[in-house]
Amino acid sequence: MSLSESDTRAKLIDPALHERQWTEDLIKREESAGSVQIIDGKPVKEKKGRIDYTLRVRVNPSTQPLAVALIEAKADHLPPNHGFEQAKAYASCKRLNVPFVIATNGHLFVEFDRFSGMTRGPLPMTELPTPTDLRTRYEHGMGFLLTDEAAQPLITPYKGGEATRRYYQDAAIRAVMERIARGEKRALLSLATGAGKTFIAVNLLRRIADAGQLRKALFLCDRDELRKQAVGAFQNAFGSDAQPVTAGDSQKNARVLIATYQTLNVDTEDADANFLLANYPEDYFSHIIIDECHRSAWGKWSIVLTHNPNAIQVGLTATPRQLKISESTPESQADAQITADNLKYFGEPVYEYSVQQAMDDGYLAACEIIKSDILFEGKSGNEQLTGLDKGDLVSRSIKDATTGTDVTPDEIHEHYEARSFEEKLLLPDRVNAMCTDLFQHLLDSGGPEQKSIVFCASDVHAGAVADTMNNLYATWCNLNAQRQTDTYAFKCTASSFGNDSLPDLKGASRHHFIATTVELLTTGVDVPCVRNIVFFKYVKSPIAFYQMVGRGTRLDAPTGKLMFRVYDYTNATRLFGQDFVTAKTTSTKGPEGLEQPLEPTLSVEGFEVHVSQAGTYILANVDGEARPVTVEEYKELLTAKLTAEAPTLDEFRTQWIDPESRRELLENLPDGGRSALLIRQLQEMQPYDLFDVLAELGYGMEPKTRQDRAQSFTYKHKGWLDGMPQSTRIAIIALARQFVGAGTEGLENPSIFKTTDVIKAGGIAALKLLGEPSDVLHETKERLFAV
Repeated sequence: MSLSESDTRAKLIDPALHERQWTEDLIKREESAGSVQIIDGKPVKEKKGRIDYTLRVRVNPSTQPLAVALIEAKADHLPPNHGFEQAKAYASCKRLNVPFVIATNGHLFVEFDRFSGMTRGPLPMTELPTPTDLRTRYEHGMGFLLTDEAAQPLITPYKGGEATRRYYQDAAIRAVMERIARGEKRALLSLATGAGKTFIAVNLLRRIADAGQLRKALFLCDRDELRKQAVGAFQNAFGSDAQPVTAGDSQKNARVLIATYQTLNVDTEDADANFLLANYPEDYFSHIIIDECHRSAWGKWSIVLTHNPNAIQVGLTATPRQLKISESTPESQADAQITADNLKYFGEPVYEYSVQQAMDDGYLAACEIIKSDILFEGKSGNEQLTGLDKGDLVSRSIKDATTGTDVTPDEIHEHYEARSFEEKLLLPDRVNAMCTDLFQHLLDSGGPEQKSIVFCASDVHAGAVADTMNNLYATWCNLNAQRQTDTYAFKCTASSFGNDSLPDLKGASRHHFIATTVELLTTGVDVPCVRNIVFFKYVKSPIAFYQMVGRGTRLDAPTGKLMFRVYDYTNATRLFGQDFVTAKTTSTKGPEGLEQPLEPTLSVEGFEVHVSQAGTYILANVDGEARPVTVEEYKELLTAKLTAEAPTLDEFRTQWIDPESRRELLENLPDGGRSALLIRQLQEMQPYDLFDVLAELGYGMEPKTRQDRAQSFTYKHKGWLDGMPQSTRIAIIALARQFVGAGTEGLENPSIFKTTDVIKAGGIAALKLLGEPSDVLHETKERLFAV
């Protein structure tokens, strides 16, 4: 009878891996959040994605295990290479970033080596490569040894454990460190907005620092908002050793400096870089990370790089390396030149994680595109391609887009391209028609009070759109006897006080819903609650377009946001390129229904838990104060404390086996032992013992269910079991089986020797053949939790 895939793993693959020295601490279960499908305008969350096995090598017990291979497991009746091509793609530098790929059905395996490009097999599982084999081949292919000084950051543990890092973040960090270990000083990372580039930057520098190789680091970003976000993240890892650079303080005493282009006086072509040159001599920084490096590096700010020629320099960008756009415009050509300049300087990206992949993995909100062709009432469709003639405009109210003053008939040109609208001419009829259409879409998709950003062509245009949306909202409220919010739509441009309203756009649930902007919200603003991105302006730059769309891609657990919509009135979404696939076929009609946040309050292990499709919040005690935190944040707090109490997996195992040490360990975790119970419940890991829940969180070990752990006990310790009397062997296996139902505590029950299975196996008498029963039980426990 053939086995299922899960049985194939437990009964065939796991024993074969153990036989080839792949212990539990060298195997990692990588997961993704699970993609979102949009069905009839509503998001449907799919199950988490999972890689069957990630194989890792380790230099010694205290070092970070390093991913080198993945295994794609299939049921035993399928060919061993079933799904092999998909696994190879997953291993690439755009996904897991490992050089070796193995596919197996538990009987035979096939292996691909990215270094050589060669495939071998099918081969019997007895020839599966060992950790030593893959480490030797990895070092040869990379051109360095893991014991080399330059490679030490690669094997330096994550500060606080691996609990919250995502598979692609680890892959990106490894890719940069591998480049550095080969003696190269420049690396480029391309990751979608919202994928956690700051997390990568922080952990990259922290591990380099812990390896003793960080002197002074600079994190350079665009705009104060990004600097503020980065400072918080860096100070969580470096404490007061990370400080923001301001015009009045160069922060020379800090080890990690967070600065903006503007502060260093390198943001424009005519800037003099005087702050940079006056405060930081040549090669002051040993490491530089450039955020938003899709700005032209060969403008004035390139002096930051050339002034520190011996520094390790890492560029971060959210713009794809290859944008397959059919048109050729000055803007797209300029973007292509920026990309070419970055590639020339940094080289090809060492790792790429696209917005499409992030959506597929469920780490970014799913995207639905709603396209409309509207010039003004009575004019739509193909006219968008050619624009309007003077005859179409003379009878209409027209205003100058810059000054807002009326344009007389004598001043109207013979023809205007569509892209001139709002940039040169403001047509109130057109503004009204587009706003009316947008407002109706909002009504059709759940109501007008949805957080939205409308990109406009000019300051005057943004003001006109805000006024029109406010009038439409007021009319709707009056007709439907609804109470109006104080501020519904507001202008958010450099010339307005809109920037002061950003906290309200982010945090207010009953006002500040529609932000109309030109450039101010393009970058540097993290607003997870935004559900709609609207294009009322003609966008010509692919780089700018990706930044604009990025304002809507973040998930938002408090509001249940799993998807966002792009309302495209100017064909801006052509700039996604040919490879982008939306979660639903584009439509010219508004979809039915907007997902409503389902946020029941549950009591889980004594905690108040709020659950929505987009995530879960826990009311937890943090620094003596009760406040809501996400599951990811709580796992980070738990793991940091766990690894502080037990820095290595071996130390954790030793403490776990001793009841008194285990109780002390659990009591020292946040909220005591309840924290581990809470995570097990929320992660749906009830079949797992708390040992495996915590070992995965803190040390990246692949967790085993209680059933699988008891089953693996028999083949892991076959030699030990085979060397004892048959009755003793059966009695010890019966002891191990008590773990399946009752976990660790079940092995410490004073009545364990009197359970039916143990008595049937010979009871205490059978155990005494090996020694004192309490000693035999302790050794059984040690072996049960051994890797």
